[in-house]
Amino acid sequence: MIRVLLVDDQTLVRHGLRELLHLMPDLQLVGEAADGLEAMALLESLEVDVLLLDVRMPRLSGVDLLERMQTEGRRCPPAVLLTTFDDDEALLKGMRFGARGYLLKDVSVERLAEAIRAVAAGQTMIRPAVTERVERMVDQTPPGFESSVLPDPLTRRELEVLRLMAGGFSNREIAESLTASEGTIKNHISVILSKLGVRDRTRAVLKGIDLGLV
Repeated sequence: MIRVLLVDDQTLVRHGLRELLHLMPDLQLVGEAADGLEAMALLESLEVDVLLLDVRMPRLSGVDLLERMQTEGRRCPPAVLLTTFDDDEALLKGMRFGARGYLLKDVSVERLAEAIRAVAAGQTMIRPAVTERVERMVDQTPPGFESSVLPDPLTRRELEVLRLMAGGFSNREIAESLTASEGTIKNHISVILSKLGVRDRTRAVLKGIDLGLV
């Protein structure tokens, strides 16, 4: 059973998503919150496997919740952001702070269940239409440096690191997962950025998605 915490300030949206979740026998809604502050309080007492987070909320948004949890060193369940097409900046920031999935609020029950299961299993789930829009925004931002003159495919280990980056794991967590030092992981990431011709982790993950590597 996958335990889900739903966080959205719109009562009607929560009701609709609640009804969708109830249709899935392997998904259990263990709590609801109207903003990030309420969610943080609930996370202190609930066992949660996946967070469904609205991007824009009063007091504390979904993205701000992820940032605060990371800054304060709190354990945060893997999160799926609920978004609309005009939240490009929030999507990029959300990925930076560990969001593993993005869904539009008109999601079908099949897509919702698929995303929750994937994220609970440590994978990523990004709706293609949203990804394309984010990528367009990224393409409009000049990179910090030029890509390698001769394209060079990622090694098997670099692919492993990239996929863990897509999962929102820190350098330390990646190092522990791959039984390597943080310094080695940092070196791998530098090479990945160079090979992909991007300037940061977020753009590396998006480029990896575009190339079918993640």
